[in-house]
Amino acid sequence: MTLNDPLANVLSFMNNQEKLGRKEMTTNNNSKLIREVLRILQEEQYVGSYEETDDGKGKLLKINLLGKINKCGVIKPRYKVQMKDYEKYEKRFLPAMGFGILIVSTNKGLMTNAKAKEQNLGGTLISFAY
Repeated sequence: MTLNDPLANVLSFMNNQEKLGRKEMTTNNNSKLIREVLRILQEEQYVGSYEETDDGKGKLLKINLLGKINKCGVIKPRYKVQMKDYEKYEKRFLPAMGFGILIVSTNKGLMTNAKAKEQNLGGTLISFAY
């Protein structure tokens, strides 16, 4: 069976594992986008370390969970957002102001909405976490 959106699959699996209280998860979905989103979640201290391992069939991602994610997911459709519109999307996808992050794809790479505001950049919304 093929997956339509591997990032959505990983974030959904991560959300389910967090709800079950697991401290670690392994997924065979591995791409540059997924690793970049995990890097941002690690910088914001939503997940612990993650590593890429090879089991002979392909590369696996082993992610250490910290139990700090209430909810995470992808944003579909991938809205284009301008500098002035961040507040509208924060209200739509996050439960409160200053609580949680939006991950935005800009021409400078993936970053959180706070960093994109600091650098005065717009972009495309990828995912959220709180």
